[in-house]
Amino acid sequence: MSQQVTTIERLGRRIAQRRDELGLTREDLAARTGLDAGYVAYLEDGPSIREAITRIAAALDTTVEGLLGEITETPSGAGPASPHPTLVALSEPDCLRLLEPGGVGRIAFEGRFGPTVLPVNFRLSDGAIVFRTEPGGTTDQDLRTGMRDVEYKVAFEVDRIEELTRGGWSVLAQGSLHHVTEEDERAAAAATGVEPWAGGERQQYLKIIPTRLTGRRIQPG
Repeated sequence: MSQQVTTIERLGRRIAQRRDELGLTREDLAARTGLDAGYVAYLEDGPSIREAITRIAAALDTTVEGLLGEITETPSGAGPASPHPTLVALSEPDCLRLLEPGGVGRIAFEGRFGPTVLPVNFRLSDGAIVFRTEPGGTTDQDLRTGMRDVEYKVAFEVDRIEELTRGGWSVLAQGSLHHVTEEDERAAAAATGVEPWAGGERQQYLKIIPTRLTGRRIQPG
């Protein structure tokens, strides 16, 4: 589903966390905002939006994609910027913290047909970026130098765009790409639990060991 759905689902948890940090009850927050306390409780504890949309789609004899329509087809960031945005550089620890949960990133490299950028599911393992591809497939072959102990230099980008606030962040990792072949390395890579959304027999684990990590955050104004 769209990033908007994910953002809204996380909103309730963030509201509850911040309210607890301030030592406020739901009634206190309701009084401060002029909202009903029951609505605050709904925001914090309401049903999963994903589950609700799935049920509604089934009841209407359609698909989730059919209901979301334009939301799922429109690239992120099509709207205007916030009134006074600020661009902030991220430290290396900040970059690692943002990469830690894993997700979808984009690997950039020089392929047989020229510059190539592909989305892949990834996880972190001891600071290295781990993902999977099809053994002997196009990506696997493009990322082999054909020379022993000589590895490709690649870039890997991960970002998060918040449509509601017009903010977000991006992290760029640069380093050598390593084909995981040793049993202990493979076990560690498999332990990350990385699963390609594309499916298929993608049993070749690849690992990027960053030598440079940079990032930026757009803070809405």
